[in-house]
Formats: sequence, structure tokens, C-alpha cells
Amino acid sequence: MTDKLKLPNEVKIAHVHLQVSNLERALTFYSGLLGLHEVKREGDTAFLSATGEPPYHIILTEIEDAVPQVRQNAGLFHVAIRFPSRAALANALLNLVENNWPLQGASDHLVSEAIYLPDPDGLGIELYWDRPRDTWKMVNEGIEMATLPLDLQDLIEQADQRNGSYAIDPKTDIGHVHLQVSDIEKAERFYHKSLGLDVMTRSYPGALFMAAGGYHHHLGANTWNSRGGEPAPANAVGLRSYAYQFPDETSWQAAQDRLETNGYEVEGRKGYGYKESVLVRDEDRIGVELLVSKE
Repeated sequence: MTDKLKLPNEVKIAHVHLQVSNLERALTFYSGLLGLHEVKREGDTAFLSATGEPPYHIILTEIEDAVPQVRQNAGLFHVAIRFPSRAALANALLNLVENNWPLQGASDHLVSEAIYLPDPDGLGIELYWDRPRDTWKMVNEGIEMATLPLDLQDLIEQADQRNGSYAIDPKTDIGHVHLQVSDIEKAERFYHKSLGLDVMTRSYPGALFMAAGGYHHHLGANTWNSRGGEPAPANAVGLRSYAYQFPDETSWQAAQDRLETNGYEVEGRKGYGYKESVLVRDEDRIGVELLVSKE
């Protein structure tokens, strides 16, 4: 991909906007258990961040007549909350264990260590930390990643917040989003050839990992459950939208131009405190926000 088509290295995931069946129950998990701070509330929507101030990391909206997420639909696979250190992840893990929250898995991905769990609506959540970039290895397929067993006891031993003293590290953010898509080639057309993310890893069957700035992935897309699937219904719990933050208006506008040239409609969008914001939908009607940082 030429530099003209690439995203700036500074592009990152700003936030995710989730639809939930019960806002108070969701806040018990995201705020009470994971430690994110509720910054404000507007009607049935709550805005949370790791710092207790904007910008927000997770936005929760309660929807009427909510129905469960269907595994065969396109939509959210998991939201990945990134902790700045192994100790910070260990503190979060220990807090989950002390509160008897169920875990679904734990993996060493070589570039990171991750634990997986459901939220109250069964939505996939990943908690992880990145190993230093100078330890990541490049192979022919891109950055080397794997799914190996993770020793949870060894991880917990790194915790320094015990007996109910847990507080989330304020440097925690959203590291990546992993989607279920109906077709990998269509996902690549939108996210790589139009939006401008680089393909980082193709080695996982039925999956593609893409990023800006040489990161291992800001976006995962897989068809493990959803090949040929339909978009999720409007009243399903799951992902309403998620956002990429751009460092400047020039690159933000260039991304819009590429998307429109390739046939994707760009819509206006409330910016949640950002200087500029638009919304575009991918091939599976998943909402993708493009934001510009304030000057």
C-alpha cells in the first residue's frame, strides 16, 4: 500500500459503543468490576473512561426489547481493553477472581498476554497487556502471533492490589476491536483497501488482523461463526459502533475520500467532544466512527 493510502501511525481506537439490555447491570460490571469510571450519563446512555474524564473509552446504551447476540450474525467478537503493564492486568485478573466472575479463556499471543470473559449480556471482553514492541517477531505472514496457554497463577502473582484494593490503571485504553464478519475479502476491501489499515497477519485460518503504525492489530476480523451471516438486528445487544481517532483533519478527510470513492456512504455524527466526527458502515453494516482529535 502506498503512503497515500496508508493511515497515519498515530491512528488508534478511541472508544466502543455497546448496546446492552440493562444499563445498571452493565455498569455493575464495567464500572464496579472492571473499574472504569462513569463520567456522565445522558438518558439511557453512560459514558465511561479509565481516567474519570473525557475522552471516553466505553459508551453503554440500554435498548428496549433487547434480544441476545446471535453467534452466526456479523458484529462483535470481542472488545479488547488494554492495560499498560503486566501488573495492571494482574490486578484486574485478581479482582475478577476475588469476585468470582467467570473466565472463558487465557492465552499467550507472543505479542501480548490476554484473558477472556463475558459481560452480563454475554458479549466478549478481552483484557490484555502488550509485550514490548522490540520483542515482537516478523515472519513472512507479518507479525508472529500464536495462541498458547497462559499461566494464570504466575500472572496473578504479579498483582500488587489485593483484598479489595483494586483500582484501574488510568493509562488503560481500548487496544483493539475484534469483529465477526460475513466475508473476509469484503472486510479487507473496506478496512484495508478503503479505510487504509495495514494487513499485519494472515496466518490464522478464517481471520485477518489489521492495524496502523505497525501495531499487531487494531482490528481483528473473523468468519469462524459468521461466514455468510446477516447483520445483527437493530435491537440486539452488541456493538453499535466503534471509533478510530485521527491526529489531523488532512488524514481524516483522505480516509473519507477513499471510502466514498469505493462506494461507502459517509454520514455526519455527534463527536463526543472531538473536533470532527463522521460515521460510515462497513460491508456488514457495522458502524465505524472516524474522529479528529481536538487541537
